[in-house]
Amino acid sequence: MMNDGLADLFAQGDLLSLIVAACVLLGGFWLARRLSRLSTTERASEQALQEAARLAEERAAETELRLKMMAEQQAAQQAAQQSQLIEALRRQERAIGQSLDQRINGFARQVNDRLHQTSSQQSTTLNELRERLAVIDRAQRNITELSSQVTGLQDILSNKQARGAFGEVQLRDIVTSVLPPSAYVFHPKMADGKVPDCILQLPNPPGPIVIDAKFPLESYKALAEAADDQARLTASRGFSQDLKKHIKDIAEKYIRPGETADSALMFLPSEAVYAELHANFSNLVEESFRQRVWIVSPTTLMATLNTVRAILRDLHIQEQAGAIRTEVERLLADVTRLGDRVQRLEGHFDQAGRDIREIRISADKISKRGLRLTDLELEEVAAELPEPAVGSRLVEKTPAE
Repeated sequence: MMNDGLADLFAQGDLLSLIVAACVLLGGFWLARRLSRLSTTERASEQALQEAARLAEERAAETELRLKMMAEQQAAQQAAQQSQLIEALRRQERAIGQSLDQRINGFARQVNDRLHQTSSQQSTTLNELRERLAVIDRAQRNITELSSQVTGLQDILSNKQARGAFGEVQLRDIVTSVLPPSAYVFHPKMADGKVPDCILQLPNPPGPIVIDAKFPLESYKALAEAADDQARLTASRGFSQDLKKHIKDIAEKYIRPGETADSALMFLPSEAVYAELHANFSNLVEESFRQRVWIVSPTTLMATLNTVRAILRDLHIQEQAGAIRTEVERLLADVTRLGDRVQRLEGHFDQAGRDIREIRISADKISKRGLRLTDLELEEVAAELPEPAVGSRLVEKTPAE
């Protein structure tokens, strides 16, 4: 029986139980050996010892049983704890798995959103880059065209005849954009055969004003590119001589008493030349004033032509003032005639009102006379009827009572 219990304890693998069982067995073996060595005189003690051994063996069996029960309970508790732990671990594993799934899904969504945003931004950036490259390409083409145009402009300005044509074209653009076609003539032939660039058709005074374009490019370019004071002085003299010659030519050719106004306009198609003239060559400006040749640039010519347009508009209004006065007089006559006719019509209306009042009075009189005739006829009829007797009246009133 003890061996079976030990076998169960070994099977269950409880170390404490095994140690206790081993101690009990060793104590039993030790008691048995001690009893076998005792002498015959000690039989009573040996029997007592056997009884003690038996009791010890029973206690050992009882202890073994208790240990076995405790081991089973402990095993059951351990199994329950293990199952609870396993279940808790499973729940935790599921929670961790769900949390990981959520985090992975959230991370995947964020990554997808970031990728989508990045893709959109890259697409937008690429589109903007394409547009900017297209703009740069167009700008490059424009720069290329502009450089070719500048080269062509330099070729034009290097030739005096072409430069004069350039000034005339600019003058034509400004004049045609401001004035009506009846206010100017390009390249008219004067009485002495001279042909100016343009004449403004203004009434007397002041009369037609000549505009002639001049462009002293070589002397101005030399003045702008002068490296030292001596070169600048030489270029200034050349620039001054060219402008004096142009002023003198315009004054002698295009200021003709009786044919043109007593002044003329010299058009400089460059604002830079005009600014240089007024900044550093005031003597030339004063000379042009004495010669009654007014020097203008594209900007000042635009302002001058706007003033001329206002003068022409006022003149046109003055020319039309006579016709307007005539029409106003005719209108006043028509208004007077209308007033007379209204007055006569008012008289007719008054006469018609008086006639209507008289007709109403006559109608009232006729109505009153008709009423009097009706009253007379009723009186005559009442007079012809016999007067009723008193008794008959009483007899007639009795039933009523």
